[in-house]
Amino acid sequence: MQRKPSVNDDPFAIPADTLGLSADEMRRLGHKVVDMVVDRFERRNAEAVVTTGDAAELTNQLGGALPDTPMDPDASLDLMAEVALAHMQHGDHPRYFARVPGPASFAAILGDWMGTGFNSICASWGGGSGPAVVENTVVSWVAEMLGLPSQTEGVLLSGGSMANLTGFCVARSEVGRGVAYLMDQTHASLPRNLRQMGLNDEEIRILPSDETLRLSPEVLSAAIEEDIGKGRKPMMVVATAGTTNTGAADPLEAIATICEQHGLWLHVDGAYGAPAAITRAGREVLTGLERADSVVLDPHKWFFQPYDLGMCFVTRPGALDRCFAMDPEYLKDVQADNEVNYGNRSLELTRRSRALKLWMSLRTYGADAFREGVAHGIALAEEAERQLREAPETWEVLSPAQLGIVCFALNGADAADHAKRLSESGFATVSTTRLHGRPALRLCTINPLTTAEDIQHTLDLLTVPV
Repeated sequence: MQRKPSVNDDPFAIPADTLGLSADEMRRLGHKVVDMVVDRFERRNAEAVVTTGDAAELTNQLGGALPDTPMDPDASLDLMAEVALAHMQHGDHPRYFARVPGPASFAAILGDWMGTGFNSICASWGGGSGPAVVENTVVSWVAEMLGLPSQTEGVLLSGGSMANLTGFCVARSEVGRGVAYLMDQTHASLPRNLRQMGLNDEEIRILPSDETLRLSPEVLSAAIEEDIGKGRKPMMVVATAGTTNTGAADPLEAIATICEQHGLWLHVDGAYGAPAAITRAGREVLTGLERADSVVLDPHKWFFQPYDLGMCFVTRPGALDRCFAMDPEYLKDVQADNEVNYGNRSLELTRRSRALKLWMSLRTYGADAFREGVAHGIALAEEAERQLREAPETWEVLSPAQLGIVCFALNGADAADHAKRLSESGFATVSTTRLHGRPALRLCTINPLTTAEDIQHTLDLLTVPV
């Protein structure tokens, strides 16, 4: 490592690194990191999909006493790659079918690296006008791809939990406190968000889903009328564009009409499934998305971005700022009245520039590549369903292919045991869940690198007796 400068050094000879690495060493280590990442990209098909280590052993390798003096950075990078980052789920693996994969693209990683390397910030116009314009651009590009109105505004956050909470806060700000309507297939983080926002049990109405595991417009209308009759104020309906369990999309068009009739805010949680709207087939399933007041999407899922990245879109201009804006005296120097200050669009004030990776991706690959990637994921789930239905003596399809997800049962077998054994093999991993009380296996097929052969081999391994 380069020694730290002393008072006798030339005051204008400023080191490249705050704490002492030389520029040459920084460059060498940076090149090593790029090589390690690309090497891993090239071999990820052969690595185990999930590796979980022993806590004591990992602590022994990665922990230890506080290093008061410098340690070898090469050894630390090797340890990071070979131990820390090897013991986790690899959501970008072509046979990672559990939960919702995160098949990050390399151009997105480059954008993320640049933002980190430049220590980018996107909080105020005066402090980050360039990153702010990048975020403006990404919001408008993705809104256009989804078919949202031209006046749509947005903000980038860590993921669906914070993006949904942001939309909920805006709804309460615009409509006033009242009852929020969800269904039993809504993502588990959403009722938690509403509770932390201060709503009580009477104000969080979790409605039963219908036989297709969707929110029923009839049940919703009845619940709204019941609350009005009891003197309660309905505030918001939370619909889902692609449930985590089955990929089912609520009937957004009918729900939007109900919301308009009663003056309710329509929030759509599309953290997983909203990207389907950029395809022709997906747009038909998600008809009515454009009528929502707020929409959430997680680009670190089906938009091929590394963690973390969520987006909250609001179709009412100015609503984000009306909810979150603040004007303390210590920020007057950097906030601009006529330009966006992203610290005024969510609860986050200090914000890194998450938009750079998505901006880099859209410019590098083009929107058509995203459309093709999403369409491929939809088609793969349909291919999985086809393979399952070809062997009815072995498989039972419990929920058909919907927006890249298919759920099924292995006849006469325990789903959890077979899923565990598959995951331990390292070849692939699937999720288990329950549908209408029945245990189910679940495939989520949104990685563009996944093939029909990957699915077939995965299904074959699931049938091996435990």
